Amino acid sequence: MRILIADDESVSRRMLQAMLAKWGYDVISAEDGDAAWEMLKSPDAPRMALLDWMMPGQNGVDVCRALRKLRPDPYTYILLLTAKDAKESVVEGLESGADDYLTKPFNPQELKARIRVGLRLLELEDNLVQAREAMRFKATHDTLTGVWNRGAILETLDKEVWRSRREGLSLGVLIADLDHFKSVNDTYGHLAGDTVLREVTKRMQMDVRPYDAVGRYGGEEFLVLLPGCNGLETRDKAERLREAIFRAPVDTPSGILKVTMSIGGVATADWPEDTANQILQMADLALYRAKEEGRNRTVLAGAAEHGEAHHASLELSSRGPQKK
Repeated sequence: MRILIADDESVSRRMLQAMLAKWGYDVISAEDGDAAWEMLKSPDAPRMALLDWMMPGQNGVDVCRALRKLRPDPYTYILLLTAKDAKESVVEGLESGADDYLTKPFNPQELKARIRVGLRLLELEDNLVQAREAMRFKATHDTLTGVWNRGAILETLDKEVWRSRREGLSLGVLIADLDHFKSVNDTYGHLAGDTVLREVTKRMQMDVRPYDAVGRYGGEEFLVLLPGCNGLETRDKAERLREAIFRAPVDTPSGILKVTMSIGGVATADWPEDTANQILQMADLALYRAKEEGRNRTVLAGAAEHGEAHHASLELSSRGPQKK
């Protein structure tokens, strides 16, 4: 654990530094509040700080307030060292954002115990953050493949369509579907099917850019978002994904299987006024045409898909709210 000591008295600072180093801590020091603040707001800031209350520039309380206002992640535990023992002073220090305080002159064993309390609290904080992130990941990612789940990828689609429209850019949208996947499950079992899905996902993720998005749209369907791609670029990237699946068979527990994928695509620059839902419908219709034309191919939506998607939207809106 790395601990920051901020104290303008050099003797006190050196004594504290030697004590903490003896206890096995990695110690850095600052001679005033301004230097301490610079260290605490840096990306690799120490997780614990011992701040003297009275220092030139910003005092310990000022640094506490500034750090809590900044709210960096991960959390920094702050222990104030003070010669003030009046209740008002203690309250002021704690309300500024300090986690604990120690009155000078202090007992080394008491300091050691309070540091251990701080370490336990930081460990609890880290465990809570890990649990929160795990829950967030589960809520937005597909359990089997690890990519975005249906809800998350559709939400990302909405955002990307609006962003591309606002910035005057094109967004490539692909719906990719594994050909004859039901027969894989029926013939070789779901364990083999799961292996195929994981391997296909792995290959797709290796072939897209870091800022592209891949999500599991359905059982064997994937939705891929390609920011900044026009029609030609969208087709090229779709073909690269299709060939990444086609060029090598998948080794499963039931044997080596040849897998192919059909892709329907849309570039929003070709249909700048269309909504995210209409774009999605067009990509789905293009995928249907790819299946009809023999599978293992890419089809980009054209005027026919555009017209059919708009007709479906108008028909749906004309029905009004449906009774359940």
